[in-house]
Amino acid sequence: EFLGNGGDCEDFAIAKYFSLGWLGYPRDEMRIVVVQDTNLGVPHAVLAVGRGEEILILDNQVREVIPDDKVVHYAPVYSLNERSWWIHTPK
Repeated sequence: EFLGNGGDCEDFAIAKYFSLGWLGYPRDEMRIVVVQDTNLGVPHAVLAVGRGEEILILDNQVREVIPDDKVVHYAPVYSLNERSWWIHTPK
C-alpha cells in the first residue's frame, strides 16, 4: 500500500527506520520523532539518526538529510524506537 500509493509522514519515517535497520544501521541510534511544526501548527514525524556526536534528520518534506541543529521550525514532542520512548520537554 505505502509503496504503491504513498503515505503520510509517519509511514515515511517508519519505512526509513526499518530500511536503515535492514541495511545494518544500529536501531538503537535511530528514533522516530513526533514534532510540532511551529510554522504550520501541525504535528509531523521525522526520523532522527545518530552519527557520532551528530544527529541527522530524515524528513519526507525535505530532500536533503539535515543536522538537527539546522531544523528550527520543529518542536519535538516525543520519540521512540523498538526499545524505548522518550517525552521531550520544552527548553
